[in-house]
Amino acid sequence: MKALIIVAALFLVTAVSAQPFKTKNIIMISMDGFRWHELFRGADSSLIFSKKYNSIDSARYVQKFWGPDEQTRREKLMPFVWQHIAQYGQLYGNRDLGNKVNVRNTFWFSYPGRSEVQTGYFDPAVNSNDYPDNPNENVLEFINKKKGYEGKVVSFASWDAVARILNRDRNGMLVNIDGEDVKGDDLTSLQKEANRFQHYSPDIFGPGERPDADTYLMSKAYIMAKHPKVVYIDFGDTDEYAHGGRYDFYLDGANKTDIMISDLWNYLQQDPFYKGQTTLLIFPDHGRGEGSQWTSHGQKAPHSDETYLMVMGPDTPATGEQKTQGQIYQDQYAQTMAMLLGFHFTANHPVGEPVNSVMK
Repeated sequence: MKALIIVAALFLVTAVSAQPFKTKNIIMISMDGFRWHELFRGADSSLIFSKKYNSIDSARYVQKFWGPDEQTRREKLMPFVWQHIAQYGQLYGNRDLGNKVNVRNTFWFSYPGRSEVQTGYFDPAVNSNDYPDNPNENVLEFINKKKGYEGKVVSFASWDAVARILNRDRNGMLVNIDGEDVKGDDLTSLQKEANRFQHYSPDIFGPGERPDADTYLMSKAYIMAKHPKVVYIDFGDTDEYAHGGRYDFYLDGANKTDIMISDLWNYLQQDPFYKGQTTLLIFPDHGRGEGSQWTSHGQKAPHSDETYLMVMGPDTPATGEQKTQGQIYQDQYAQTMAMLLGFHFTANHPVGEPVNSVMK
């Protein structure tokens, strides 16, 4: 009997480790603190028409993002998501339809949320944005050790804490953050310009947080030059604008993120290295409160644990917006990403089960 169990276990490991999918590359994009409400409903009438949360030029944003119904509003806000991902991929988290996505952690803010996504695990000890280097192993460093992926796993983040969350001091991966130039003797002209450009941007968010446009330019320049196989892009504008109570800028930030995602995806489809073998995943680190608490998140802001997931790639059935009742959690994303590449993620901690429905 023991021999049969061992043989069965070896068969399972072999099956899981095999490459059953077309996906060879993964692009992960995090939208810090962007709510499911705007993703699925578009602009919130209680906020977009509020003088408290908008500038004197609010009429321009109303014209840009308001419409007579939710479908119109959400397509105005994020046209690539609703005209492309909804057609060729999947969207989870429309709670109006009973389709739920939540964080597993109980803190509902940034470091714990990002840690949960990348490690596939909720560690109760990771309870502060000032937490030091993350002791929990993440899926990026796991993949970075696999044959053919060494040095091909990179991250670009608007928030400098991501360096600690991914613990680059432990694993030596490229995790580029605010104020840091990409190093090398073989940089392309675009990479050199991206390095310079980030230092020209106004310091609108304070130390440790750069505008998403800088992060995107750094990311795309690297992708074009080096063709990494796994890329994590961590955007932060939406969270910063929300904390500042600027709903107009929050919407505009989400819209600009949609534009950047569209630009990147269109490039990937023109590059033979990525075309037809790249899966895109988009998610937040946490949600936000409702009503006057929309500017906040955390345990004191109900609904901050409510999030979403978007997936599109050669192995993901094109079922669009998920309209059936269901529940997934953000600690499931790490194993999902690993399995799309043909790996079974193991770490120095338990790992959440994959979201099987994103894979054929």
